Amino acid sequence: MATGLRIDINTVMEQIELPEDQRAALATIHGVVGGQTNQGVYHRRALFHIHDTANSESPLNLAAWTLASAWRGMSLYPLTIVVTGRNADGDVTGLEEDLVHQAEAVVAMVRETVERWREQPPLSNEAAAQELLAYAARELAAA
Repeated sequence: MATGLRIDINTVMEQIELPEDQRAALATIHGVVGGQTNQGVYHRRALFHIHDTANSESPLNLAAWTLASAWRGMSLYPLTIVVTGRNADGDVTGLEEDLVHQAEAVVAMVRETVERWREQPPLSNEAAAQELLAYAARELAAA
């Protein structure tokens, strides 16, 4: 079995087991996300599986957004996602251990930052985004 990561909007992250068969793996991902997905490549070895109906009205998934933005090196849109690995053909694979550790570090950092913001909110949305991206870059460099 291969490993993927489910990252929820409340910054809870859990590993999910993915069958080796591509159709079965995608069926598992669709079950976790709650329907059909679009795939986004934000790291050359990872796929983000985003619910097909995600849009600007969808709740902001700060942890997934921060991870994708840090991996991509630019600010992206909010996401509701599952993260898996990918092979050279673009097929779904298990997420490699180093990327799992990077994701865990970024999600934990976002959770801690959001908790701190409850006591002392950022000055603006732009300041919040910049703070998260700076922290994420530090986490990725350290992981």
